[in-house]
Amino acid sequence: MIEKNGMQPDLFLQGIVPRLADVRGVAAIVLGGSRARGTAHEASDHDLGLYFSADHALDTDQLLQVVNDLVDDPNAAKVTAVGEWGPWVVGGAWLSIERRKVDLLYRNVDAVAEVIAQCRSGEISMHYQPGHPHGFCSAIWMGEIALCKALHDPGGIITALKAKTVPYPAPLGDALIRRFAWEILFGIENGELAAARDEQTHVAGCAYRALACAAQVLFALNGRYLINEKGALAEAATFPLTIPNLMGLTTQVWRLIGPGDFRRAFAMLRAMERELNELLRR
Repeated sequence: MIEKNGMQPDLFLQGIVPRLADVRGVAAIVLGGSRARGTAHEASDHDLGLYFSADHALDTDQLLQVVNDLVDDPNAAKVTAVGEWGPWVVGGAWLSIERRKVDLLYRNVDAVAEVIAQCRSGEISMHYQPGHPHGFCSAIWMGEIALCKALHDPGGIITALKAKTVPYPAPLGDALIRRFAWEILFGIENGELAAARDEQTHVAGCAYRALACAAQVLFALNGRYLINEKGALAEAATFPLTIPNLMGLTTQVWRLIGPGDFRRAFAMLRAMERELNELLRR
């Protein structure tokens, strides 16, 4: 199976994708995550996005039947209803196929297209979402399209959406910087107040928030799409525009917070925030 974009999926996916493509409502299937970005290792998950439209609902009952024929243990297989995982993660399944982890994620192509249009105009939003301590930024949907590999796209839906993600839109970068740059210092200051009360959990939350916002700013400065806060700082450390020794400083912050040396931890975060402001002023 070779798709229009010339990509040759591995043999494992060749046995899965055609079966999923036969499910009613599936308009396109993409490979996402580290495998799409070329950073995967042997044990990495296979993240598959199932795109459907508002006019053709995804048949999750049929999807479950297909999944039962693919998974190692049909008794353990479960697929969610659309929307069961919230309006932004939407739904899907966590599967084991041939002893490999395969994650399915649903996406409404019409909603994604609308979000991409908003992002291109500099409109973004943040949402509470379990599994995302920093929150779910609407721009993630645009980043997913930009970074994915189309495995099944007979109508050219993904190809058309991808064309809207290149080049990285300046209004999106500006909006992300406006939204997150100010919050870094705000998180630090709130953490320092919590430190004075020895509230370690609040301290850790404020420090995490400050670092996550710094990652958002660094991705925006470098015109890169941030689709997952996991590993975001490590990736940001490799960018041309970044905070010197970003990962070393981040590691030290957590080593200081652990035993309760909050004063030094927040002094380090303040120094990182100043470095980031220098980048913003260039």
